[in-house]
Amino acid sequence: MTDLPTEMAYVRADGAGEPDVLGLAHGPLPEPGEGEVLVEVVAAGVNRPDVMQRKGMYPPPPGAPETLGLEIAGRIVKLGAGVTNWAIGDAVCALIAGGGYAEYAVAPAATCLAAPKGLTLVEAAAAPETFFTVWTNVFEQAGLKSGQRFLVHGGTSGIGTTAIQLAKARGATAYATAGGADKVAFCEKLGAAKAIDYRTEDFVEVLKAETGGKGVDVILDMVGGDYTARNLKSLAFGGTLVQIAFMQGPKVQIDLTPIMLKRLTLTGSTLRARPIAQKAAIAEALQREVWPLIESGEVKPVIHATFPLAEAAEAHRLMEGSSHMGKIMLTTGKA
Repeated sequence: MTDLPTEMAYVRADGAGEPDVLGLAHGPLPEPGEGEVLVEVVAAGVNRPDVMQRKGMYPPPPGAPETLGLEIAGRIVKLGAGVTNWAIGDAVCALIAGGGYAEYAVAPAATCLAAPKGLTLVEAAAAPETFFTVWTNVFEQAGLKSGQRFLVHGGTSGIGTTAIQLAKARGATAYATAGGADKVAFCEKLGAAKAIDYRTEDFVEVLKAETGGKGVDVILDMVGGDYTARNLKSLAFGGTLVQIAFMQGPKVQIDLTPIMLKRLTLTGSTLRARPIAQKAAIAEALQREVWPLIESGEVKPVIHATFPLAEAAEAHRLMEGSSHMGKIMLTTGKA
């Protein structure tokens, strides 16, 4: 493609700090390397890791762009060397290691997925980070199966809305925690058999009653802190706790007895720094196992709000306020 501009708009962080450090800047387009594609970005997702990076608490891995943004959707406008499975003009969504808050972004060809049929590109941009995360942690690592019981904390987050829908679609019974009656109702509308208001209810006791004292088979937790011991109490015999974040802190003191007596598994993972080959394997699994569910309408990314690229600071304020139900997106104005 020969008519690409020489410069693009992107969101720059002027040091680490509050949302106001984010502002619009202009600079040259990135160049795709071997095995990469250049995407004209229509939309990018806003995620908790972006907030942590903005605060200086989550530096990008070596070689990743300093610009925020871990998921995008748009159209391929340039192919790097060796890319044969995509063509210029293809509509894709992609998981990337950084650089998504921009009009153009480089993505590994192996972590691109065809934008699901029936979704807009803004909706498609809401899929990669949460679907990659939920699939690899809940279904690959923890092995959630049809007929089992599953709990996700933060049911109205991007991760939570994805996890509830995927668990139900694949035959599991989903439970969720959320704060307030509106969020509880939202989770149940998405498919949770029971949503628990953590402000007024003890999820340990509610799950005990809901499951006849058996507990749940898999828990996906982003809270940490004092939730850890309570999660262990809520797991069924042979259950698995998967930790993917720790909003209440990473250091906890727990009684190991439930792990021994119930033969529990306590595990966790990160996604951003994984090798491309591992992310490519997850992308292949999503294309095979999950994309049909999206294209049939059984599962769909949930979007709470969209902001233009220039208002990234406002998007981050909304994220940190935790009032949202679903994904927060940035749009570039591209069609």
